[in-house]
Amino acid sequence: MANKTAANGHGGFPWKHLIGFVLSIVLTLVALWVALETDLSLTWILIIIFGFAFLQAALQLLMFMHLTENSTSTKLTGRVQVGNILFAAFVAIVIVIGSVWVMTAGHAKHEKHDVPKTENHENHGGGNDSEEHGSH
Repeated sequence: MANKTAANGHGGFPWKHLIGFVLSIVLTLVALWVALETDLSLTWILIIIFGFAFLQAALQLLMFMHLTENSTSTKLTGRVQVGNILFAAFVAIVIVIGSVWVMTAGHAKHEKHDVPKTENHENHGGGNDSEEHGSH
């Protein structure tokens, strides 16, 4: 039994997991440094952070999730597992991009609502009050 686990790569010190963990921490710290210490525009910071996030996700899939291993009990080959992971990645990308799009559109709509309030506040003494200010 001990020889079988050693032959599968599950015995001994888990160097693969340690390397994956250290690289994940490095990618996180680099993304944090880009966000806090650089003078890049917000768009470029988001692009770089998303790039590091995808790299980290791929790294964790390879290092921790046994992506390329074949399973004899379930007859899943590495190709089927890669196909499943790519489909999951597609769904995750759609969710993330959709969330960013919805949040950005909602923020833009709030900015449109804020502009008339500040204009009304500035023109309050000028005699061009809107109906909202007339009722007060």
